[in-house]
Amino acid sequence: MTQLSVIGLKTESAKSLADKLNQLLANYQIFYMNVRGFHWNVRGEKFFELHVKFEETYNDLLLKIDEVAERILTLGQRPRHAYSSYLESSQIKEAKDVHEGRECVQQILDSYQVVIALQRDILQLASDANDEGTASLMSDYIKEQEKTAWMLNAYLG
Repeated sequence: MTQLSVIGLKTESAKSLADKLNQLLANYQIFYMNVRGFHWNVRGEKFFELHVKFEETYNDLLLKIDEVAERILTLGQRPRHAYSSYLESSQIKEAKDVHEGRECVQQILDSYQVVIALQRDILQLASDANDEGTASLMSDYIKEQEKTAWMLNAYLG
């Protein structure tokens, strides 16, 4: 007999989804810290516009971090919370000593490409598991971030 989670998903499907969401969480955490660093350290003629944009970006990432962690909990699993585990499992790497505006924007664009691809994988997994909650969350993130990626790419020319 198949075990069901508290929200009616097969427990093995919920576990697989939570594992992928923990990978996404790790990427978001490193992404967030990178953008915080860009916000603090950006220099140059576009300082004022980038400083504000980076703050807007890291605030959005912080919201998503919380939503992803809470979705993992909803699936009956535990979100990872050690920074060392984020560093181990994140495809996005720490950005060190980055302060030139275009390089910051390029790294943000590269990070969005990583999380969008991962979210597409999670969306497919969630669809296969009939997990509308996770699918909806990923769909919303993808739609928003595809537009952001297009705009960042346009900014870079």
